[in-house]
Amino acid sequence: EVVMSLNTRRDFVKKETGIDTKAIYRSSRLIEKITGVSISPTKSIVGANAFAHESGIHQHGVLNNPETYEIMTPESVGIPKNSMVLGKHSGRHAFVDRLNELGFNLEKEKLDKAFDQFKKLADKKKVIKDADIEAIVNDKQFDIKENYKLISFVINSGDTITSTAVIKIQVGDEVIETVSIGDGSVDACYKAINSAISKEITLLDYKLDAVTDGEDAQAQAVVKLKYGNDDIITGRGISTDVVKASVNAYINGINKLFS
Repeated sequence: EVVMSLNTRRDFVKKETGIDTKAIYRSSRLIEKITGVSISPTKSIVGANAFAHESGIHQHGVLNNPETYEIMTPESVGIPKNSMVLGKHSGRHAFVDRLNELGFNLEKEKLDKAFDQFKKLADKKKVIKDADIEAIVNDKQFDIKENYKLISFVINSGDTITSTAVIKIQVGDEVIETVSIGDGSVDACYKAINSAISKEITLLDYKLDAVTDGEDAQAQAVVKLKYGNDDIITGRGISTDVVKASVNAYINGINKLFS
């Protein structure tokens, strides 16, 4: 906010920061992913509503002249402006082009994984939004050795029964299947995972957000875990299924704990 205040009023303050303002948006998103602290929609400059206009008179004014209500452009802080819609028929070239506009430049191996995840998501969602792509890429950005891999999970839950979860996890070359009960589907899954890896992980915080709007939105789960005297780590998982996102986040955190 300070940088953009100086940038938009540089004729008055006559000072330059030397900061690349077009990197502000993606830097903010990166910090959000690392810390697990979500950016408020009403946050200045980088919030989801910063350049959103719902009121008819606002929309009309911005369409005629953006400076009517916008003292700066979305592009000036690195928010891409593109009318191209990505979906299940979009190819690799369009996906890479969109990644570049969002400020990502991935190595071939990470790009292959991200594109594969994009195609799987495109089979479930009609339109893939920028936030979906950012979530996919940020999920693949950091190389974490996967000592534990989710093979499958089955849950049985309802308001008149005790929730149960059956989890199958690969630990090294061994596949372990465990069952547990819990206070809800997610709690049952986490207890079953603890049983499978024979470690008592402490869940300090759990948060679930929608990446985008709509009934087909991806869910993003963020957990904070601790084991013994180890540092607190943040695990993250995304999926169109809220339970799977939660399980992925827990396993991601465990892999970080024991990497």
